Amino acid sequence: MNGIENQQEEFAALLEARQVEELLERLKKLPPVEIAELLGELELPATLEILLGLPAELQGLTLSYFDIPMLHQIFDAMDRRTFSRAFVAMDTDVRADLYQDLSRENQLQLLPFLDKQTREDVIHLSSYEPETAGGIMTTDFATVDMEMTVDEAIEKIRHDSPSRKMIYYIYAVNQEMKMEGFFTLKDLILARPSTRVKKIVRKDFVYADVNEDQESVARKIEKYDLVAIPVLNFLGQLVGIVNHDEAISVIRAEHTEDLEKFMGILPGEPELEYLDRPAWMHFKNRVVWLVSLAGVGVISGMIIHRFENAISSLVVLALYMPMVADTGGNAGSQAATVVVRALALGQITLKEWGLVIWKELKIALMLCLVLGILSFGKILFLSYEAEIPAAYNLIDIATAISLALALQVVSATLIGAGLPLLVRQLGGDPAVAASPAITTIVDITGLLLYFGTAMLFLGIH
Repeated sequence: MNGIENQQEEFAALLEARQVEELLERLKKLPPVEIAELLGELELPATLEILLGLPAELQGLTLSYFDIPMLHQIFDAMDRRTFSRAFVAMDTDVRADLYQDLSRENQLQLLPFLDKQTREDVIHLSSYEPETAGGIMTTDFATVDMEMTVDEAIEKIRHDSPSRKMIYYIYAVNQEMKMEGFFTLKDLILARPSTRVKKIVRKDFVYADVNEDQESVARKIEKYDLVAIPVLNFLGQLVGIVNHDEAISVIRAEHTEDLEKFMGILPGEPELEYLDRPAWMHFKNRVVWLVSLAGVGVISGMIIHRFENAISSLVVLALYMPMVADTGGNAGSQAATVVVRALALGQITLKEWGLVIWKELKIALMLCLVLGILSFGKILFLSYEAEIPAAYNLIDIATAISLALALQVVSATLIGAGLPLLVRQLGGDPAVAASPAITTIVDITGLLLYFGTAMLFLGIH
């Protein structure tokens, strides 16, 4: 049993014994993220009772780690004045997301209880599209003027009092709030008190545009190993920052979305975890692709029906159809996975499609050689006692099936690599064209190759 589970049992026992004061004192010594995790296991009345016993600032920091549905429940259960005190202390990006998600009526109920700075801040941040840099940025950062001395800069930072996790970078701006550069807290500490900020500022910096897609922003933070990235508007003015915590959340959400699309699952509510989603929601997210592909799969049945006589005359062909289909599906899915990931990480572009197809073709040829030889041996080993019509022999049959499997590996790999590139070229999401769609297409092409090879090589009709 881990530490969190032990704490949950201890706090549940304290709550049941009505030793609330002791419980609150112990909670105050924990990081807000752990408090949120512990409270998340309680019923709403108990969560509210404990939250209201905490200082307003700690309430806000704890609420910053709750998901939006839970924050709605707490908002509805608290009176607006009490909630506003915690709301002011929340992380600026989280409270902007919550404010944006509230109904217009609830927004108007909350605004009168907020101070002017917080009111302007949430209205400003909630005006940006959720999936842009502006939608995920925070205004919790420190700025100084280029002409200030180090002593003056430290005093201004104290006055602005950004949270501790946002003070690694200090941003130098001019009178119009246009960003001139940045320096680290270490730079500030090591500089002489009388040194001008312009002497220690770094003028080469990476930034995000306020309307830039959040995934692109997260990739910049990852690529340049940043703690935070400044967000500028079209005038070059500093309007916020996106920190690495938010970048991790974005990357996790994007990976989850891509994985769902890859497996033919419509994206669900990102705020809800697996067990929190009702069964009907899972059903709704999965049924569309499965029904659609089942409809397309009728073509496979038509192909098998067309070659029914061939199967009847040479039953051994039916025995190895699953082997060929599975191998092709696996080869196609592997190629699609590699290409979709490379596209998502920016490792390849559409201009390099020729290089991608050429590389996958070389890989496919090596794979088909190995798998063709293995399947040939497998057929001879498993079917050496099988009853074969006098017009055929096992060597020819094994050769035909192995050749069909080899061709299937090559075609499936090229389909798996090419289809995501084609979808991206047409402006779609390559992840959508991944596993289920590719498997269905590969099944159809595989059956055509399988029976086509049997007809040509064995002379069956």
